Amino acid sequence: MQSFPMLINGELVQGNRTLNVINPATEEVFQQITCADESQFEQAIAAAKGAFAQWQTVDMQTRRDSLNKLADALEAQTGVFAELLTQEQGKPLAESTAEVGFSCAFIRYFAQSELPIETYQDDETSKIELHRKPLGVVAGVVPWNFPLMIGCFKLAPAVLSGNTFILKPPATTPLCVLKLADICQQIFPKGVVNIITDNNDLGHILSAHPDVAKVAFTGSTPTGKKIMSAASGTLKRLTLELGGNDAGIVLPDVDPKKIAPAIFATAFMNCGQVCIALKRLYVHEDIYDDLVHELSELANSAVVGNGLHDGVTFGPIQNKAQFVKVQEYLADAKDNGVIAAGGEVLDGPGFFMRPTIVRDVTDGCKVVDEEPFGPILPVIKYKTIDDAVERANNSVFGLGGSVWSNDLDKAYEVAKRLECGTSWINQHLNFGPTVPFGGAKESGIGVEFAQEGLLEYTQVHVINIAKQTF
Repeated sequence: MQSFPMLINGELVQGNRTLNVINPATEEVFQQITCADESQFEQAIAAAKGAFAQWQTVDMQTRRDSLNKLADALEAQTGVFAELLTQEQGKPLAESTAEVGFSCAFIRYFAQSELPIETYQDDETSKIELHRKPLGVVAGVVPWNFPLMIGCFKLAPAVLSGNTFILKPPATTPLCVLKLADICQQIFPKGVVNIITDNNDLGHILSAHPDVAKVAFTGSTPTGKKIMSAASGTLKRLTLELGGNDAGIVLPDVDPKKIAPAIFATAFMNCGQVCIALKRLYVHEDIYDDLVHELSELANSAVVGNGLHDGVTFGPIQNKAQFVKVQEYLADAKDNGVIAAGGEVLDGPGFFMRPTIVRDVTDGCKVVDEEPFGPILPVIKYKTIDDAVERANNSVFGLGGSVWSNDLDKAYEVAKRLECGTSWINQHLNFGPTVPFGGAKESGIGVEFAQEGLLEYTQVHVINIAKQTF
């Protein structure tokens, strides 16, 4: 077993408690690490607060250089991070390698970003400028499905804009983020970046602490509501990227054989454990049977197993609690629909379930109305576009949605009617650092990525100058 220390005030330190990390493909403890107690959370907050006074004055180029060094060092260890990520998270090695690459891309994008002064008025009487100032101590709290990438795309804009940062990974997938601490310790001044982990029991300290100016959280809607409630006492700034139950609407003019691979890939990436994965598919009755058949063929051809093994295309569900929850959705699917493919929990160790296509199911049951966050796709038949749009929008969630058609003008008109943060056309789950990303309704507050996401880590400061003299 390796040592995975935390980073507090520039020092790599062990926690005062122990934590077992389980490989979801084997159900075995493959690392035992330490995690923080309340006193160490307080130490990390104090370190970040102490470092803020100096870091906010550091010039932008120095901050950019630090981020580029971080990306270079992470990229140089791509293989090490990818293998570790597969062991702790479960995804196939190719997907883990891609996550490391995306992490570097996000860091490099923000490393070249700007926070220019905007001039609103400059005439003979007045000059009015809008400046962007850092907030202070920012806490990034990340989930277990993409711990490294999500950690990096919170860290980069936070420190670039002059904040100091505390990163808390989830208890079930802490290792890659803790390994990142080794790199950060060599690059950033003491206290600028702190990385601590817990047993999913101390996040409330960050949410309620008066010395934490902002929490950037990615995770479930119930947890997001708890963070929002805890943060209300200090009116903390929040960015909350929460759950989704993304709907896709397939118009009758498409070729099911041609479109099925793209739909399947975006519904089942990372074993369906993606907040913006396609989770409900509304298909016109004219092509319903054909598209269900094509999706089922793809599901039946999936290779499920340990993500470190060659040829595996589907890893396990990440943890036992989620595995149990997904099985409940599977039972609901069997009660309320017909399993067209999959529907099997594999024998032996590991949290494995075959990718599952559910047909002859409709709104009003759990597997459609809620977010399984696992390898299950319900396919719902519709007759009219108006009906499909109404049903797609009839959800408390509003993260993403998509429309699939050979008529781009018609698809565009439908996409505009979807109540979500992102509407895709002839694709789903397409994202990147240059495109703003946020949710509607109970899928979140605020924006991540792009310039809009960077501004979320700043405070508006207007300087209003009267040019008169006395």
